[in-house]
Amino acid sequence: MTSAVILESMLTCPYCGFAKRETMPTDACQFFYECTNCKKLLRPKPGDCCVFCSFGSVRCPPVQRQCGCC
Repeated sequence: MTSAVILESMLTCPYCGFAKRETMPTDACQFFYECTNCKKLLRPKPGDCCVFCSFGSVRCPPVQRQCGCC
């Protein structure tokens, strides 16, 4: 049984703690994200492919599908 891919993730800024629900792209990694609260530019942690894998409540769609990321 294959589980459905979740397309929304709650991104939490590591600088100010602000959290916002965002829709993840299905066809590309999102390498940069500007926090809408403190305006800091987030980048993935070493070893992660995108900001959703580093700071989101749900990993990106390619990782969820276990097919690797971009």
